[in-house]
Amino acid sequence: MLRKSLIDGHRVHESFVLGRRPPARPRAAGSPRRPLPLRVDVRRHLQPPGPRDPARRAHPRSRPPGRARGHGLLEHGRARGAVARGGAAGAVLDAPRRDRWRRAIAGVAVTQVVNSAIKLLARRDRPALDGLPHLIATPTQLSFPSAHASSSFAAARAYSPLVGSRVVYPVAAAMAASRVYLGVHYPSDILAGALLGTFIGDRAR
Repeated sequence: MLRKSLIDGHRVHESFVLGRRPPARPRAAGSPRRPLPLRVDVRRHLQPPGPRDPARRAHPRSRPPGRARGHGLLEHGRARGAVARGGAAGAVLDAPRRDRWRRAIAGVAVTQVVNSAIKLLARRDRPALDGLPHLIATPTQLSFPSAHASSSFAAARAYSPLVGSRVVYPVAAAMAASRVYLGVHYPSDILAGALLGTFIGDRAR
């Protein structure tokens, strides 16, 4: 008698579990030929994809945090430094409007402080999905609101009278949207951060 295995409550011939065809039974003379069963490895479909699975390796978030390529500028410290350096460069090169640049830089700094305070009050964790880790490392696990979104939109609002809105707003929008792609923020974090940054940046113009 052919041996069978029990998988998830269903009896399956052991050869299917091993990925081989079951042994052929003798066919009576004159009986029609029956099609051979498909060669199916049941174990492949019962187990979750492992780290060597091609489909999983192809997804960018399958890499450990900090190993994704091309995302260095989007890290927390580097992005914040880029905003500060941009304002400082404007203050140095644009002497007639230096006071306005200083006020704009102060508005971005205040935005960062207020954003951090709200994060401590909200205590919302960052997104966590099995098998899809964050593409970059984050200083904390607090998510709401997005510091990148608030800082970039505060800078866009405060710097726009000095350099033009067509320059700063696309950069701010790209910076904010990248946080969702990188897996470290919810869309609502981005929206709240953008509103907060716009509100404070408007008062620093």
